[in-house]
Amino acid sequence: MNAHNLYGRRWLLIRLPLAILGLALGVFVWGWIYPMPPSRITLSAGLPGGAYELFAQRYTQEFASHGVHCEVLPSAGSAQNLSRLRSQPASADLAFVQGGFGWNSISEATSASGNPQTLAAVDIEGLWLFSHHSDLTSLDQLRNLRVAAGPDGSGHRVLFRRLLAEQLIAADAVQMSLLTGAAAVQALRQGQLDAVFLVASPQAPVVQELVQSPGIHLAALKLTAGIADRNNFLERRLLAQGSLGSSQPPQDMAILTTHTHLLASEALDPALKRLATAVAVKVHGGQGTFHRAGEYPLLQNSDFPAAPEARQVLRRGLSVLERNLPFWWVQVLQRLLVIGLPILVTVVLLGWLIPLWLRWRLESRISRWYGELKFIEHDLARDAIDMGGIGLNRIVGRVRLIERAVQGMALPPELARRWYLLRHHVAFVKGRVREYQGR
Repeated sequence: MNAHNLYGRRWLLIRLPLAILGLALGVFVWGWIYPMPPSRITLSAGLPGGAYELFAQRYTQEFASHGVHCEVLPSAGSAQNLSRLRSQPASADLAFVQGGFGWNSISEATSASGNPQTLAAVDIEGLWLFSHHSDLTSLDQLRNLRVAAGPDGSGHRVLFRRLLAEQLIAADAVQMSLLTGAAAVQALRQGQLDAVFLVASPQAPVVQELVQSPGIHLAALKLTAGIADRNNFLERRLLAQGSLGSSQPPQDMAILTTHTHLLASEALDPALKRLATAVAVKVHGGQGTFHRAGEYPLLQNSDFPAAPEARQVLRRGLSVLERNLPFWWVQVLQRLLVIGLPILVTVVLLGWLIPLWLRWRLESRISRWYGELKFIEHDLARDAIDMGGIGLNRIVGRVRLIERAVQGMALPPELARRWYLLRHHVAFVKGRVREYQGR
């Protein structure tokens, strides 16, 4: 198709196809390269009645306020949570994992595939040992006793076995029970267990229940500094008198603690990572037994690589758009700016430049014949043409060629004035040639 037809039907043949192509490209990029985040997210929590379950309930409420449905998956503990994140594909998007399961591994689960990322250390968990014996100060005193340390795969049991091994206590020297939570508390009260070991937040219901149980004592373990030195995911902290309520503990005591990490699957959408970090700040930003308000969440002492999105939120907070607009509106607006605006600008520019180029080509055809006419007029003005020779015949042939070409030119209405002017100039030069012939 020639330039005249293209230019004359530029809306149908140029701009409409460009608009359709831009729309198709935008749909492709929006749907496959930069898709919208999912509206559902899964959080692997912990055992029923534990602190992780309580945290998960608050996360569910916060996510719901942003239009995201959070499905909570109960689990046996940190090992199963980590396994869910590392499965291919991940069977959970977020999970709570206690300290020591990453670079400072206390579990074989870290050898699995996958690469979870830390969104934040959200809380501090204590290593609690409750028993009927008020003089219990060492793990060595647990030999031949019945101790509940949670089910296989739970963070309680994994850590308890490691601490026993460090004290050169064989695993079979302690009669381990699989009971946990309320069942373990009931068994300890009834004398079916001698001690309960667990890793939990001070706010966990099971910790609060054991603290308030008559005849059950929190063991004040000795040599905690040495244990912390051998396990750099553990810290020795002061548990202040009365910090657990009802004058418990009765006096200040040292206790080992570790962090609770909020981990995310590496494949989780970046926008949901930012949102999850912001939710963690809201849920865990208050004061705790071992920290002041505003100190948590943080990314120090992380057992896993930190997600860049989490660093951004913890340092500067959410973006202006994310702070002032609903979550889904922000996602749509971001894609309109990142995808729609560049495509729109490109389509508009091409829709303007291509017709402009075609018009330039059409105008250049007119300008070309003006150049030919100028050369002829120049020769006539200098009397450089042989009146009786072939020079004049050549000039006449050139004028006729120009006349036929101009008459056969197809031009859009916008160039009609220049076309008529060109024809007038051709006629003028033709008249000059006739005058030259009549001399």
